Amino acid sequence: MVARAATRLLLIALSFLAPLSASAQWFSGSGFAGAGLTGAGFIGAGSTFAHPILIQWGRAFATQQGEGGAMVDGDGGLDYEPVGSLGGVVRAINRAVEFGASDVAMLPEEVARNGLIQFPFVMGGVAVATNLPGTATNTLRLSGAALAGIYLGEITRWNDPALVALNPDVRLPDAAIVVVRREDGSGTTYHFANYLANASPVWREKVGVDTLLNWPVGRGARGNEGVGIAVRDTPHAIGYIELGQATRLGLSIARLQNAAGRFIAPTRDSLQEASATATWDPARHFHDARPAPTGETAYPITATVYALMPQRPRSGARARRALAFFQLALSERAADASTLGYVPLPEPVVAQVIAYWRTNLGR
Repeated sequence: MVARAATRLLLIALSFLAPLSASAQWFSGSGFAGAGLTGAGFIGAGSTFAHPILIQWGRAFATQQGEGGAMVDGDGGLDYEPVGSLGGVVRAINRAVEFGASDVAMLPEEVARNGLIQFPFVMGGVAVATNLPGTATNTLRLSGAALAGIYLGEITRWNDPALVALNPDVRLPDAAIVVVRREDGSGTTYHFANYLANASPVWREKVGVDTLLNWPVGRGARGNEGVGIAVRDTPHAIGYIELGQATRLGLSIARLQNAAGRFIAPTRDSLQEASATATWDPARHFHDARPAPTGETAYPITATVYALMPQRPRSGARARRALAFFQLALSERAADASTLGYVPLPEPVVAQVIAYWRTNLGR
């Protein structure tokens, strides 16, 4: 697809500009959460999808470190910039941050060419949220084809026959649909567009799948929170947003048709079933090219968030600090992900991630 190719060309071009520093031997495979890290603040940037969980983990890391629970300097915590997945990737390639966060995995060859490591740290769901006054919350049913029609500008009113047919028991208003979408480079957009492309050949041909799209219609908003607030404040609006943020904003969330033809709400169980088909290969930097979830009760739009870190960072101390942060997040603080509406990585995958750090950094 043209859009996807354009983003890839941008990243390839940036790879030739990425500066290299000394050695990749800044990592101690036996003790990255150990002494000598106090006061070394670190910067991350990227995914707005993962922004809430990263901030929660950052607060925890600011008061304890590793399993020993040692107190740390308040100036040594995480400074995270939620600039969108594409922005996070660009910053990681340019070594402007200790890690970039992206909801879309880089291809293994791109990871290697850019001198990065890549590993997953949390999973979650992309919800479709609506603001329909007079309609019961969480009752709307939508298919990928219907959503594609809305975002192509072909379905423009809530009482369109295609939507009425999907919702015979829901009173849909005779009102124009206000379409809200992202205006920044977004992994959430990528996964939403992929769901539409799987259901609509017209969408795949005309718009495609990428982090940044040429949208046929819609109001642009920045970040998951920006989309959520726009939907909340606009009657008859529709938008796509990370599940936990949609829930905290009190938005009505649609049930989406999955590959088995069932209309599924995004719940802990339906997200876990969808995530169960993930295949993790550390040799490919955890790139997962799986098809859409196929389980009977699997929610159809999920995302895995990846961290991208330079093998030759601008500061070894700050990079070790970032790894200590992720070790704490993936072990002692894994339950925080569930509390905020995400799906934590399975324990065997966490073990793979830690082994991957040692293999790729502990030389």
